[in-house]
Amino acid sequence: MMSRLDSGLVKSTPPASHEEIIAGSHFTFLLRHLFLLRVIVFFYLFLLSSCSQENNTAYAPTFGVAPPAAKGTGYLFGVHPLHNPGRLLEVYGPLMDYLNAHLDGVSFNLEASRNYADYEKKLFAGRFQFALPNPYQTVMALKHGYRVFGKMGDDQNFRGIILVRRDSSIKEVADLKGKAVSFPAPTALAGTMMPQYYLYAHGIDVNREIQILYVGSQESSIMNAYLGKSAAAATWPPPWMVFSREHPEIARELKIQWQTESLVNNGLVVRQDVPESLTARVAKLLFALHATAEGRAILARMSLSQFEAADEQTYMPVRQFLHKFSVDVRPVEY
Repeated sequence: MMSRLDSGLVKSTPPASHEEIIAGSHFTFLLRHLFLLRVIVFFYLFLLSSCSQENNTAYAPTFGVAPPAAKGTGYLFGVHPLHNPGRLLEVYGPLMDYLNAHLDGVSFNLEASRNYADYEKKLFAGRFQFALPNPYQTVMALKHGYRVFGKMGDDQNFRGIILVRRDSSIKEVADLKGKAVSFPAPTALAGTMMPQYYLYAHGIDVNREIQILYVGSQESSIMNAYLGKSAAAATWPPPWMVFSREHPEIARELKIQWQTESLVNNGLVVRQDVPESLTARVAKLLFALHATAEGRAILARMSLSQFEAADEQTYMPVRQFLHKFSVDVRPVEY
């Protein structure tokens, strides 16, 4: 959720005014869906009440049509924070419902995370049985007991884009020197690393010649440019398409100034101890979504045409990019 901090930087925090409610489509969603609001409040209260029983309990609101015990073995499906938790439920909740409706003896629940760091902490600790991490997190997950079994399609859309206001004086990459540029998070591959490498390749020392603003989410990055808090905003096509559709009056004030080359899209990973038979059943359902009207409606929420099979070798181009990025821009573990 987006609000303005004392510094003027737009971050993902609970809205405090009508202006922020407009800026954050997820909060509008909560207001229109009282039931969802009650669910989220319940989980916040639950987490608070459990603090005395558990040490440093992670932020982990989970959503599903029924508790795991209602159908059988429960599985957590962790989607990386493409959106705030409320928006994530709106987009990926129907996918969990679909899996639960078509798989006997198991129950899937979607787990949201506060931010990229929170998600990575849980992923690398093996909290999720199934997960949809970004490509950088996919590569890292292989070191923490996961294997790749699939991925999002539409690799052509997995690229960074850099937005500026239409009335901006920014015309050339060099014009960004000395200016603020907003990014979602340090480990966002398409939304941060790829745009930063693009700037490097076009003559910008991103560590010295621009002011980097990590603002917590794709939507917040976009809003920082719109509100003039940053001279440019980095994001990637799917959240920009959703934002443009839901906030056309704001999107009209912005334009894509530059875009990067594409890379392999977000991965589907499964923990090594999950039965192969279940992974195969889940994969079969996911890879066939585009073949039915119901499945295409679920995919449309994600601005995605299909899921497809993949393995560790699929992500070799990501490893190669991370090596270049670590050498030329800033060091990252991979």
